[in-house]
This record gives sequence, structure tokens and C-alpha cells, in this order.
Amino acid sequence: PPIARQQQYAIAVEGSPSETDDIVNENATGVLYLIATPIGNLEDITARALRLLREVDVIAAEDTRVTRKLLAHFDIHTPLTAYHAHSDTRRGDRLVATLLEGKSVALVSDAGTPCISDPGAELVEAAIEAGIRVEPIPGANALLSALIASGLPAGRFIFDGFLPRSNDRRERIKEAAYETRTLILYEAPIRLVETLTELAKVCGENRRAAVAREITKKFEEFVRGTLSEIIAHFKATPPRGECVIIIEGTKEPRPEEAPPDSEALLRDALQRGLSPSAAAREVARAAGLPRNAVYARALSILAEPE
Repeated sequence: PPIARQQQYAIAVEGSPSETDDIVNENATGVLYLIATPIGNLEDITARALRLLREVDVIAAEDTRVTRKLLAHFDIHTPLTAYHAHSDTRRGDRLVATLLEGKSVALVSDAGTPCISDPGAELVEAAIEAGIRVEPIPGANALLSALIASGLPAGRFIFDGFLPRSNDRRERIKEAAYETRTLILYEAPIRLVETLTELAKVCGENRRAAVAREITKKFEEFVRGTLSEIIAHFKATPPRGECVIIIEGTKEPRPEEAPPDSEALLRDALQRGLSPSAAAREVARAAGLPRNAVYARALSILAEPE
């Protein structure tokens, strides 16, 4: 069972002669390694990551063309297979089957740490479900690199990935106004000014922020200041390359919302044809009131002369 395998793994860790040595897998299954790759500078890859990329049986890559360039640079010839956001479940099933045969698989994204705004979470879940050991190989990560160099508080933060283009976008941006932790977002350069402008409307133009661009690359840039200052900068100098937005959390308390008008809600529910019991259940849940009291009021409303 997965828990038993995890216990065996924990015992093996405690008994390992070296904390840096990879544990020999005594189970019949292989190991799924989640390997972080450089986000720009190719020197930002660990010796352990390079060794494992050579030793595993297969590398599952978000884009095999991108990963093939990385492997060629380090003279690595491990077989590649594609595993990306549009892969169907059969591709993941085949990788799990490979692991169950005792072979090991390395999962990599185009850049950075797998599963963070990149595909992989479903494969990890399936591997754990099958009792396969999953091992993270730490390395480059855009959101943490941007955070620590932003000049904003790094003790408590929240990562919200890419904002959606759907109706949920407005609510996600609205929540930013009341977030007390440092907020981190990813954004494409073509939408950076638009997103910063939307954030300034809810957070205020004077909220402290930073944008990190092309991290670890030749034209790396950090723009720090207020949201209005950063917007002005990128309007004058259109950004290129993937961007990370960091916004300081608010110190203002979230305004209390007025409690719902239970009387109006109850009358509306009854007019919609709900029974007194059903109306009371609905309104009690919405208004946070005792159901019996709401039910009694529903009966009194129905008894009112017309």
C-alpha cells in the first residue's frame, strides 16, 4: 500500500549514509523524479539533477524540443517522451505503467519547477495512488527568485499563478485588494500593463509592487515602486519575456459586509413558491440565522391579510 511504501522510504532516509545520496529503491516500482530545470541561465541546474537526467530510463518533457536543447548542451542522451497540459490520460497511464515496471521517470517542464503553473500534478497524483515513490529535485523557480529580490516582505506570501481570462478574473483581482500577504502572479508581457492597471484600480495606485522580467537571463530586469510608477515604466518601455508580478499585502482591514436582509430574502423565497420549510432552510443558511426562527416568521408572513 502507498502508506507502507512511504514508511519504508522514511526508514531508508534515516539509515542513509549520506543525505545527498539518492535512496536505493527496494520496491518493485521505479521512482518519479520531479526535476527543476533552469529558467534562463543554464548554470542554474544542480549536479544531482544532471546525474538523474542521465540515469533515469525516460524523461517526460512538457516540450521535447525545448528539453532536447537542454540535454544536448549537457551531452545527455536519455530517451524523451512528451507530457504536457494537453496530454490525454492515456499518456499519464503509460508513464505510471512504466514506473510500475521498475523503471524510473524524470518529469521536467520547459523551465523551472514542474507542477507550478506547469503540467504534472495529475501525474504525481496518479503515481502516489499507485504506490510509486515521488521525489522532488529542487532547483530554479521563477516565483521565489522574483520574491526574494523584490524588496517586499517575503515571510508570508501567496502565489496565484496566471490570472484567468474568464469571468473568474474579476473576482480574483478584487481579492487582491484585501490580501494581507505578499501576492505573486505570473503574466505574459503582452498583458502586463493591462493586468497592472486592473490591479491598481482595486489595490490603489500607491500600493508597493515589483515586476521581475527575464529572470537569470541577459536582460534581467527588476522594476520596483508603486503600481502607478511601474505601469508608467512599462507603457514607455513595452516588456519582453515572461514576467512575475509581486504586490505588497494590504494593512487595511477588509470592510465588513452588511448582513443580508433576511426579511426580503424570506418574502422573495415564498413568492417563488417555496414552502415555508424550504424557504426557512434557504434563508437561514444565507443569513446565518436559526432555522426555527425563520420558519416561524415564514408562517406569520403567509398568515398576513392580503
